[in-house]
Amino acid sequence: MGRFIVRRLLHAVATLFMITIVTFGVAKATPGGPFGFDDPAVQAHLPIEQRQRYIEMYGLDKPIPVQYWNWLSSALQGDLGYSYSFKNETINHIIARTFPVTAKLGVIASAIGLTLGTLIGVTAALKRGSLFDAAATAWTVVFHTMPVFVLAVFLVIIFVVELRWFPITGWGTWKHAVLPVVTLLLGPLSSTIRFARAKVLDVLGSDYIRTAKAKGLPRTLITRRHVLKNTLIPIVTLAGPTIAGMLTGSIFVETMFNVPGMSKSFVGAAGSRDYPLIMASTVIYGSLIILMNLLVDVTYGLLDPRIRYD
Repeated sequence: MGRFIVRRLLHAVATLFMITIVTFGVAKATPGGPFGFDDPAVQAHLPIEQRQRYIEMYGLDKPIPVQYWNWLSSALQGDLGYSYSFKNETINHIIARTFPVTAKLGVIASAIGLTLGTLIGVTAALKRGSLFDAAATAWTVVFHTMPVFVLAVFLVIIFVVELRWFPITGWGTWKHAVLPVVTLLLGPLSSTIRFARAKVLDVLGSDYIRTAKAKGLPRTLITRRHVLKNTLIPIVTLAGPTIAGMLTGSIFVETMFNVPGMSKSFVGAAGSRDYPLIMASTVIYGSLIILMNLLVDVTYGLLDPRIRYD
């Protein structure tokens, strides 16, 4: 397993390197520029000497390959530079300020969504054809297909406008976190229910389950030792990208509920051509996805000893 992990980490470094090249190239090729210099209103009120000073200060007058190399050299030393849109604030400070909020939102949503989804899916499969199974199936159909922006508006109308239980925007108390977390987790919760239910039904129809039943083993023992263990692998497969997506946050959720997270900063960076913040956000998002995929692959071997990494 050690060689496998080292091999995957080397691939991860190469993948991140390619991601940075593509991101930097696309950002530079996109029309417009930082500081609003392409806006005629800004050009009319800002002297050309001052504009030129900003360009030279941030190294924007250098060739694009040189700009990329300067950014990469600093990033490898842990210095992600200064933000163009957040004046006098380093990218490191912005990440330290915003990422914990996004991570907290993602961890809570992931823990609830995956745990509750697995329990509901397994229970629905074990009680196939019951009212509970029908309700779980209807839930997955409704919330798996519902766009997140429709769900967010729906929750705001009910719990903010009509019932007035929660504030619509802000961050700081548990009430501020309820609606963003619920909006973020309902889609993955529905996917987890669907995956868990389908896998349990598949396992229940296996020969070794019928053999265990023929031997007279208690149903609870069969469920615990055979059904649940074989159900976990597809759930882990789903959990990897789900957790990565939640940890990196939902751009719409953070914008809709005015959560001061990293995704909201990334939206502002993309709009204002804040190249250092765009690059930092991309590297963090890519690293999380690669890390979660690696953890999923390692977990396969722990759940099923038959899986080999050679």
